[in-house]
Amino acid sequence: MIGILQNLDSAILLAIQEVRSSTLDPLMQAYTSLGNAGMVWIVLSAGMLCFKPTRKAGVLALVAMLLGLVCTNLILKPLVARDRPWLDVAGLIPLIEEPDPHSFPSGHTCAAFATAMIFWRALPETWIGTKALVMCMAFLMGLSRLYVGVHYPSDVLAGALVGSSCAWTVWRIYLLRWGPVSV
Repeated sequence: MIGILQNLDSAILLAIQEVRSSTLDPLMQAYTSLGNAGMVWIVLSAGMLCFKPTRKAGVLALVAMLLGLVCTNLILKPLVARDRPWLDVAGLIPLIEEPDPHSFPSGHTCAAFATAMIFWRALPETWIGTKALVMCMAFLMGLSRLYVGVHYPSDVLAGALVGSSCAWTVWRIYLLRWGPVSV
């Protein structure tokens, strides 16, 4: 089963590499770099702290990202210790250097989905455009990790699931402790 997943992961990455373009390459490299250390998500969440209607979303997103960091970088990556794809997939050429040797799960994707899922739940209903934009940004972050060749598709899927689970956990704790009142 693991061999089938590895073959599928590798085939998808090589297919993505075939559609790379000189126009899209620098855009995807720049976008994926915005996720380094969760920076774009931290900045967005910190910005939400400045305004009362969005403060709850900002606080909860930061907590969800912190939980995601613990789950991905401190627990799962060292435990699974899956090598980066360019080390195992013949012919794959990464577009960026990634110093962390472990790829499972994607921390960039985890932070993106932790933030997006909290924003989806916690931002005011009238902010539907912002919610949709951040969700698209999260999907694009995962895709960018594949495009630049530093994660397998299963790493990205796992990162999205871990980030979404962290957001769900933080949201449930918030509801149990404080209910739907504003922070």
